[in-house]
Amino acid sequence: MTLFIDVDHAARLFAKVGIRRAIRDMAAYIEADYSRWAHFDKSPRTANHSADGVIELMPTDDGRQYSFKYVNGHPDNGQRNLLTVMAFGVLADVHSGYPTLLSELTLTTAVRTAATSALVAQSLARPGASIMAIIGNGAQSEFQALAFHEMLSIKQIRIFDIDRDASLKLKHNLSAFPDIEVILADSVQDAVKGAHIVTTVTADKAYATILTPEMIEPGMHINAVGGDCPGKTELHAEILRNARVIVEFEPQTRIEGDIQQLEPDFPVVEFFRIVLGEVPGRENDAQVTVFDSVGFALEDFSSLRYMHDLAREHAIGERIHLVPTPANIKNLYQLLDQQPAIIPSRLRTAS
Repeated sequence: MTLFIDVDHAARLFAKVGIRRAIRDMAAYIEADYSRWAHFDKSPRTANHSADGVIELMPTDDGRQYSFKYVNGHPDNGQRNLLTVMAFGVLADVHSGYPTLLSELTLTTAVRTAATSALVAQSLARPGASIMAIIGNGAQSEFQALAFHEMLSIKQIRIFDIDRDASLKLKHNLSAFPDIEVILADSVQDAVKGAHIVTTVTADKAYATILTPEMIEPGMHINAVGGDCPGKTELHAEILRNARVIVEFEPQTRIEGDIQQLEPDFPVVEFFRIVLGEVPGRENDAQVTVFDSVGFALEDFSSLRYMHDLAREHAIGERIHLVPTPANIKNLYQLLDQQPAIIPSRLRTAS
């Protein structure tokens, strides 16, 4: 039987352990898998684009377990009262192909994206960073705020969105965490000025310049989350040219990240090299760093592993009959035939 985790199950699991601990624990799973980088079969995700958005498949395996995520990106979904990003995923046994887990990944992806952002920022933000700006206050913004508060001790968050109601929603949701000071900004410039870390997490599928060079201050770390498909960017190209840029999987980020604006040989650093200690993250306090985050299948593999372990630990989820297990594996048709099997008798010839 396959373990099934739906949205309600996932919400119960996160509530059980607490969302901040869940973010930290998931970050540990992600870091552990990045440390095994060479074990993974890696490829850019497969994307089907339309005028309305994109639907993608994100597969990987480590030789023992296989995972994939189905995920969309439809910026105008808000007008239909639908989420702009929705996802589900599968974890399977490589040796048999049997699916061990079918899980929602919309809520879980918000947690894993925030966990990855904060994990990377631990290597890239300058020591003592305490102020963050969040540009784009939609569905992922609370998770980003909580991740940076939990993992980097961010104390003040300035927020801005062209939709004021989205910012008010974020401020209201974060009021449950009195250790976080939330300031509503009147513009991107006001939010960014004096911030140590800037997170951009916008939804428009367009070449955008949410941040421009004059907004950037020495020592800033930019966590660029929203640019995640061809034709969708958030940063002015000159910001990237003057920064140390970290990516997840270079072949995919060249296609989908903010660096799609730049020359194919523009130098970047893959995050696994920092995890393995091959190169440093931040090199000096004045350096501007950018995490050009597009999301990578390894992170979904990690999140599915985490959810599988968490669900079994807390006995939350449902066992479902996702694939057939007929008594006779050569007789799949028997699943359609509800009558007892009839064993034909031998034919007798007339005497």
